[in-house]
Amino acid sequence: MNVVVQRARHPQLRYYIHATVSGLLPFIQKGMVERVAVIFFNADNVPLEKFVFKVAMNQSYESVVEDVDLESSLRSFLIKLSISESLTRELPPETETQVYVFFPLLRTDCRWEITAYFRSLPETDPSKEAELWIPTDTKQWQQPPLITPIKSMSSEPLCLQLYLEHPSLSELL
Repeated sequence: MNVVVQRARHPQLRYYIHATVSGLLPFIQKGMVERVAVIFFNADNVPLEKFVFKVAMNQSYESVVEDVDLESSLRSFLIKLSISESLTRELPPETETQVYVFFPLLRTDCRWEITAYFRSLPETDPSKEAELWIPTDTKQWQQPPLITPIKSMSSEPLCLQLYLEHPSLSELL
């Protein structure tokens, strides 16, 4: 696709990201996934910001998908993602460490996770993909978040939106 992207240097981190995305694929193809979020938390497990990928698959699309069209749309999407760091907020001041995921700098008292929001719960399935996902009780903000749109694309059968969520200003005080 000829796009430079950030890549995790640590093999176990690369494996985690790859396994997570690969594990989501069957559910996305079935139209079960509404959104996928990369959530950054502070030391108290309160979300600091969320990169949200809103996914829609047209299940009734019957034409052949043109790889060139889809690749072009995804290329522009990835380029926009790579320059979105300026939209993020400073994480709490702690000891800095280098972690190459989406951003070059992550604080040690913070953590992140990939969370999938399903339209419907996956059926009880002994498959390996279903075992990768566990229910979570991620803390939510009390007020609606501030939303910053980053990029959207529509290339049948896939529609994708990316936006950044931050806590409202009243929650930051």
